[in-house]
Amino acid sequence: MTEVVSSRGAVPEWSSPFDAFRLIGRGVTIATCVPVALVVGTILTFVNEGSVVAGGDASAATWLRVGINYLVPFIVSSIGYLAPSRRRHQPRRSRR
Repeated sequence: MTEVVSSRGAVPEWSSPFDAFRLIGRGVTIATCVPVALVVGTILTFVNEGSVVAGGDASAATWLRVGINYLVPFIVSSIGYLAPSRRRHQPRRSRR
């Protein structure tokens, strides 16, 4: 796997969704994307679940939704972080 060097440093190239999620799992996007997920997840939690949590009526399902409020922005920002280093497959040209 080669790397693309940008202002963010070296980001490994990837070509499939599996490769992208493997890079996310290895922590390539942690430093940049966790702060984004914390800010966006907190805002989403206040908007979507704030009254339930503040009222003391939070159930296990509420806390699951709170977790998803943080997970989704992390994944979206991670994919955005990795997007410039995606290696697209070149179609094969037929020889004539």
